[in-house]
Amino acid sequence: MAKTSEYGFGEFPFARGWYMIGAASEATRTPSSHRYFGKDLVLYRGESGKPYLCDAYCPHMGAHLAKNTTSYIVLDGEQMEGENIRCPFHGWRFGPEGGCNHIPYSDFVPKAAKLRFYPVEERAGILWAWHDPEEQEPDVPLANFGGHYGEPGWVEWKIDLMGDLDVHPVEIIDNMADYGHFTPIHGATEWQYFANEFKGNEVHQYYSAGHRTLTANPEDMLMLDTWYEGPGFLQSEMEGAFDSFIMIANTPIEEDKVRAWHGLMVKVHDGSRETTDADRAAALEYQEGSRLAFAQDVEIWANKRACLNPLAIPNDGPYGKVRQWYKQFHNPRSETKAMQAKSDGMHVTLDKRVDKSAA
Repeated sequence: MAKTSEYGFGEFPFARGWYMIGAASEATRTPSSHRYFGKDLVLYRGESGKPYLCDAYCPHMGAHLAKNTTSYIVLDGEQMEGENIRCPFHGWRFGPEGGCNHIPYSDFVPKAAKLRFYPVEERAGILWAWHDPEEQEPDVPLANFGGHYGEPGWVEWKIDLMGDLDVHPVEIIDNMADYGHFTPIHGATEWQYFANEFKGNEVHQYYSAGHRTLTANPEDMLMLDTWYEGPGFLQSEMEGAFDSFIMIANTPIEEDKVRAWHGLMVKVHDGSRETTDADRAAALEYQEGSRLAFAQDVEIWANKRACLNPLAIPNDGPYGKVRQWYKQFHNPRSETKAMQAKSDGMHVTLDKRVDKSAA
């Protein structure tokens, strides 16, 4: 596939934003190796329970902090101390503030001995990392996922790993504009409405049509408000056979390789009673239907070439608007407002509603 520069998106190879880096269970007191944003990284959980993500290689002599099982620092259980991690090579210790704070054989600690730590939040059973090429703190809060995680009457999602795809992330985000694919890929029927709204760092997709999988009857409408609050993950409030909330995450490993996940929370009752095993089974079955629908997209992405310039027709949907919106995350923050002004607004691709007073 193609690199960011070939798409012409801007200065930074990897976009600024919040990204999923794994399920919450993946952060433990044993440091683990990961690769995202073109970098080798280490994930661990501090003694307090807080998760941390840092660059993988010690600035002293380049040893990987997680890929070791034979050093006596590891064997003696000395690698993890409080919120800190020690290099298995020489025992240099680093804390979440980034600097080396102890060298076993030296009172002198070089000021240049620094390890980059990334902001990490644990929410909705998932670990989220903030990636910023300018190395600044987050300028947008992490989403709250509709407030449904842990809400009475809702069954929490399980996380479906969809695999690693040899595509640039924008090829996934293009789906926000892609009215034309819903019928041939997903079997959409009886279209009523399809539109996109661009609002600063958000892009919304408003959808109303029948669906072969996620409605109780073929003639019923599936209605969605689907949006991105940045480039890293999609959220969607869905009305179908159940009210539900979708999360689809796409995190770049390299510029042209992403890891994708899927999750679905399902409302099984109004919160006035206990959730039963039968409720949970129904929710899992509905999530599986959603996963299979997303897998239809995944199969396409896994078997396509790069689309640098879509040969778009008006009824495809506003691909150009989506890509213009996406550019803001590949460029300095100082340019964000000017870039948003070029994409902000509503674009209606289809409207067959009888009463058009409600958007």
